[in-house]
Amino acid sequence: MRAATVALAVLAAALAPGCREEPPADRPLRLGYFPNITHGQALVGVDDGTIARELGGKLDPKMFNAGPSAMEALLVGDLDASYVGAGPAVIAYFRSERAGLRVVAGAVSGGAVLVVRDARSAQDLAGKRVGSPQLGNTQDVALRTWLRAHGLSDRGGPRGVEVTPLTNADNLAMFRRGDLAGAWVPEPWGARLVAEAGGRILVDERSLWEGGRFPTTILVVSPRALERRPADVAALLRAHVALTRRWQADPEGFGRLANEAYGRRTGKPLKDAVLRDALSRLEPLDDPMPAQLARLAQHAQALGFAPPGDPSGMVDATILREVARR
Repeated sequence: MRAATVALAVLAAALAPGCREEPPADRPLRLGYFPNITHGQALVGVDDGTIARELGGKLDPKMFNAGPSAMEALLVGDLDASYVGAGPAVIAYFRSERAGLRVVAGAVSGGAVLVVRDARSAQDLAGKRVGSPQLGNTQDVALRTWLRAHGLSDRGGPRGVEVTPLTNADNLAMFRRGDLAGAWVPEPWGARLVAEAGGRILVDERSLWEGGRFPTTILVVSPRALERRPADVAALLRAHVALTRRWQADPEGFGRLANEAYGRRTGKPLKDAVLRDALSRLEPLDDPMPAQLARLAQHAQALGFAPPGDPSGMVDATILREVARR
């Protein structure tokens, strides 16, 4: 767990009193997001100007490839808000002693799968290597929790599985070469592992949650932004709610726009069949799902990724409720 230890040291230093100057309140809102289909509202909203218009042009979008690095940027003051996976947000919340962020909305439920080559059950993965996107990310926590629930260690060995955190692209490449027995990944990587590498879905994570809903992507803001820039946070949430409603009303059309934005960032949009498959497991929503976040927090704590603590203060949906009423 050396990477987790290093991350904790970085966050502790970042949160030291007086370590950073306060930025001016009228600067653009710095918004983090990832080049993933599960960040569809951000992809479309940044590219078509929806978010910037609500903010009066005061938007500074910043792209990340991993949740822990985005949360580090939020905690040290380099971001005001971010779309992020629930796992890194929960871990950052507890490691910052519940002072570093607030969840203000949900974004996407679903869209995470365990894709395997030959396994028919968890026991078939014993003694083998399975990939995840990054140590402590949402899918990494889900994979390790699932393995332990089936009596398998996530530390390798004959009665365990060697969980190997990799980039999503490396998960695809290594699975294709036969170096991984499986990978627990977000969309569109699950659909790509099936279409491009001959994989088969063993676990659709929706099946592990009551009602089939769990927080894959959420929208978080810093407490500083909530306190000092509530109008800008409200503007961001208005844009987010509008984008979510567009996605719900026209999944196919919104999906095409998200794919075009994805392609501009990765150099290659998804093929139509892969896009349809990936979108079939995603549900856009703005509900922050506090009960599911609390359960995910328990998983992260049980794995040692987050210290003990009460997650009840993590969600602040006050502004979301005000926006939704209008």
